[in-house]
Amino acid sequence: MKYLSALLICMFFVQESYAQFPKEKYEKAAYYLTNNLEKEVFHLEVKPNWVEKGSKFWHVAQTAEGKRFFLTEVQDAKTTPLFDHRRMADLLSEQSGEDVDPADLPFDRIRWYEGKKIGFTWRNRDWIYDLEEGNLSFEQSDRKQNVQGLSPDGQWRAFQKDHNLYVENLITGEQRQLSVAGKQGFEYASGYGWSDLVKGEGGTRPERFYVSWSPDSKKILTNVVDLRLAEKMYLLDFSQDDKFRPDLYGYYRASPGDSTVVQLTPVIFDVENKTEKLLNSLKRPHFMSVNLRWQEDSQHLRGIYLERGFKKSHFLEVSLDGAVRDLFTDEQETFVNRDVLFHQFQNGDFIISSEKSGWNHLYHYNSTGRLIRQLTNGEFVIHKISGVDEKNQLVFFEASGKEKGSNPYFNHLYSVKLDGTGVKLLTPENAFHEIDLAPDFKSFLDNYSRPDAPTVSVLRSAKDGSIIREVSRADVSNLLNRGYKFPDSFTATAKDGITELYGLYFVPSDFDPGKKYPVIDYTYTGPHTAVTPKTFKSALFNHPQQMAELGFVVVMVDGLGTGGRGKVFQNHSYRNLGDGTTDHVLAIKQLAENTTFIDLEKVGIYGHSAGGYDAARAMLLHSDFYKVGVSSAADHDHRMEKAWWPEMFMGYPIEEYYHEQSNVTNAHKLKGKLLIAHGAMDENVNPSASYKFAEELIKAGKDFDFFIWPSRDHNFGRPYGDYFTKKRWDYFIEHLMGEEPIRNYQPEALR
Repeated sequence: MKYLSALLICMFFVQESYAQFPKEKYEKAAYYLTNNLEKEVFHLEVKPNWVEKGSKFWHVAQTAEGKRFFLTEVQDAKTTPLFDHRRMADLLSEQSGEDVDPADLPFDRIRWYEGKKIGFTWRNRDWIYDLEEGNLSFEQSDRKQNVQGLSPDGQWRAFQKDHNLYVENLITGEQRQLSVAGKQGFEYASGYGWSDLVKGEGGTRPERFYVSWSPDSKKILTNVVDLRLAEKMYLLDFSQDDKFRPDLYGYYRASPGDSTVVQLTPVIFDVENKTEKLLNSLKRPHFMSVNLRWQEDSQHLRGIYLERGFKKSHFLEVSLDGAVRDLFTDEQETFVNRDVLFHQFQNGDFIISSEKSGWNHLYHYNSTGRLIRQLTNGEFVIHKISGVDEKNQLVFFEASGKEKGSNPYFNHLYSVKLDGTGVKLLTPENAFHEIDLAPDFKSFLDNYSRPDAPTVSVLRSAKDGSIIREVSRADVSNLLNRGYKFPDSFTATAKDGITELYGLYFVPSDFDPGKKYPVIDYTYTGPHTAVTPKTFKSALFNHPQQMAELGFVVVMVDGLGTGGRGKVFQNHSYRNLGDGTTDHVLAIKQLAENTTFIDLEKVGIYGHSAGGYDAARAMLLHSDFYKVGVSSAADHDHRMEKAWWPEMFMGYPIEEYYHEQSNVTNAHKLKGKLLIAHGAMDENVNPSASYKFAEELIKAGKDFDFFIWPSRDHNFGRPYGDYFTKKRWDYFIEHLMGEEPIRNYQPEALR
């Protein structure tokens, strides 16, 4: 009898440990997939399409009645339906013979005809709707594609033939060959597409014709693409239904430190004189941009040039004879920001951004490159030049960290006079503001929100920020009726013992503060961004709430080394990408000290792409803290990654940091449960590093799980949901929660 009782007790605990996970929780999680939420939240935001010089805008919104088009008139401060949606649906049904739902009209974009008519394209027809009369007409769509390579005056057509550049006079029919040195692998009038795949070893790459005509139609800027020494990366496509052998695909992609890369050289042609000027001093690897643009005088070009290693950038002016003048140079010991903010005035003066003060600010230069003044100053970060009103000498910019006592990531709109005075805050609410400035600079649309405060969309005066009209506010009643709980914000102290970090945690709709919950850390610690949501939409239309509904607390935090808080903060990740999750460990521990519901014995982590590297790295670096990890599409060894990302953030040339922070070389440190996932056709982050990581784990005798999606590229496991979504859910359900997933089952929303 005692033996039987003991056996029953053991069976009870086994059953408790491996209880069947309820189907209802899968369905709760699936409700928060992006595709579902798009029709559950009404008036989520306003994306204005400005018309009539900024006096009006139209936008599309999901409402309780379905998709609706609205028109807002600035002067009258009113928002009304753009047309009768029922009538539009009836007319479309009548004239097309198809059943059209007024709650889901089959178009999202319209053409505006001065407020009297609108147009749209559907079923290969161009439809015109008279807003005043309520009539609908159509004609067969005969949209002529823009003639490729057409000059501004319409007289010439540039084209490529046998890897050389030609032009044809469209009036006389005369053809001229402008280059003669072109051949396969050394190709004129071309570019290089980031995702260009070449089928088979001897296959041809996709055509990338590129020319830029001067405004006077007499000169052409283009590239010479030199592929002769470039090495390829490879992929095998096993997914074709009608084949029993894989297809081989190659693509040119440089790894850090490579010299055998695709090279691009700008070249200028004089069409009349048939002369060619190669700009050899601006030759660069294909992953480094120049972005030269013609000036109105047709005698010069200007553009941003980045040196390899990303420690120095230039704003250059190039003459027709090839002479290069440096109008502005920015230099950093670590790396310069490659996303330069820029505006050029009609007289050639320009505004450009720099982090040379330690914060991203705006500087005003004259046309010859002489500094006029630093326009902005202080311990805050400028993210965008929203517009420049040259007539009234005003610059509108978006920045974060300027308002004391506010979340340093919250974006606000400001204006400043060109003399550097009169900085004015135009969006005072303590929230993240997403801005769209009208083309007449008189008003702007402001979508402001926080993760715990749904979006309010207001039309404001650009003069003082006063609200002209509230256009809409997000209706989240469907979410609240299901028990949705807004994410909670928290702060923690970083690994330097000083800096305050900002994070969010997400809980399930049936959250019980008296229970202990397993914790999942969602990571992506790239220095170019700060991924912890700052807006209502980014918090909701994301992974965390889906994961939380399964019965987890999901945490996100922006640690030292991420973007948005100044150069000193960001530099923590330079040559140190592998230490990004140390702040996550500290933040989760501090959160646990201040709450009652976090189980520090059950902490997992997941991420995708650079976040996939983080997740696997965390399992090796903090092996006693993280018990379960899911690493998808990861760059496990930066020496095998696309060149620009590691060369910018891990340094150039390649040094020991790469080896020391590689997941491959640290594979022997794994203790917990790890799932490695990759798409076999991922040309962004080649799966080779995942294979290499797996090989080292095998050599070290480590248990792990490996998932390859044969047909997928880099894009899988996203918030809209797919096959891998449930696989990731199940991995944490089984190994972190200790319950048995439902096998061979996919929620309807994932099918």
